[in-house]
Amino acid sequence: MLCDYVKIFIKAGNGGDGGVAFRREKFVPLGGPSGGDGGRGASVILVGDPSLATLNDFKYRRHYKAERGGNGLAKNMSGAWGEDLRLRVPLGTVVKDGAGNFLADIYEEGREYLAARGGRGGRGNVRFASGKEKAPAYAEKGEPGQEVTLILELKLIADVGLIGLPNAGKSTLLSRISAAQPKIADYPFTTLEPNLGVVRLPDESGFVVADLPGLIEGAASGVGLGHRFLRHAERNRLLVHVLDLSEFAGRSPYDSLTMINEELSLYNQDFLERPMLIAANKADMPGFEENLAELRQKLGGRYEIFPISALTGQGLQPLLWRIKEILDSTPLKPYLPPVESVKHTVVRAEEPFHIEKDNVGVWQVSGIRVEKLVAMTD
Repeated sequence: MLCDYVKIFIKAGNGGDGGVAFRREKFVPLGGPSGGDGGRGASVILVGDPSLATLNDFKYRRHYKAERGGNGLAKNMSGAWGEDLRLRVPLGTVVKDGAGNFLADIYEEGREYLAARGGRGGRGNVRFASGKEKAPAYAEKGEPGQEVTLILELKLIADVGLIGLPNAGKSTLLSRISAAQPKIADYPFTTLEPNLGVVRLPDESGFVVADLPGLIEGAASGVGLGHRFLRHAERNRLLVHVLDLSEFAGRSPYDSLTMINEELSLYNQDFLERPMLIAANKADMPGFEENLAELRQKLGGRYEIFPISALTGQGLQPLLWRIKEILDSTPLKPYLPPVESVKHTVVRAEEPFHIEKDNVGVWQVSGIRVEKLVAMTD
């Protein structure tokens, strides 16, 4: 089963504590301080890996913790740095914070995102020596590592998305034009998760096609499989409507097209601004010619229509070559979250601390800076 949405908790490593040590030296109090600094804690980094196809690795393990830095040692030796924890994610992973705000898009091999920064190491007692205190017997503790909750969403990277009603022939078409073997049956919702296939043309060029589960009326409100899998169409540069034009379809092709476009717009208005083609499927079935003529009349040239039969292979080559022409002129863009309005953020200096009285009359002092100071104080 495709895992394309997970929520995980990660914690970077704490910095190592500063060392308290003294060396032996004549006429120097306690030999003089020689405690080294603590090592930096390990960070947590997300890395794009093309060998992964799902987020299954995060399905059963949701908590990740990086190692802490080593403590400072004698003779002014610093502690060891923690080794960064690198979490591999499939290409097309969108990273959001716990509130759902966009953070990063890992859409190419080797692309990295620093998810949580490790804490810096504490200063050793040699750092606190002064003219008044020549042999300090204390050091600084390591800085705590960052703790964050992340949402990972996988949006499959495919050039073309096949969309349409259940049983329109999308899976059959994918199996005909590529080596993919999706489940095919004569009942609705045989496709329960997206399938990918690579199309190879005679000139050795190719593109990736995604077969998306069928949409039905009311998907925006959760009917059928809802809009759950439409996130995988957000990266498609071209959408192909697969319409059933046989007399057994149950509704007119034009009504089917209108309904599908309505569901797409409810999910993301950007879908309707992308290039679209119509694959008029089931040319080998009765009633096809009549439905095709009606569809052409109602659309009036708004979309290019390609009569095909996914079962027999009729008319597939003109469709594939036209897809290639459109893709060659449509650049691939990384996923960007929809922008509703322009927002101006005014950054003000952070208050070092905040004091308030709780319900039982106890004064509470809080704030990122003061809490970090307390955590790093021995």
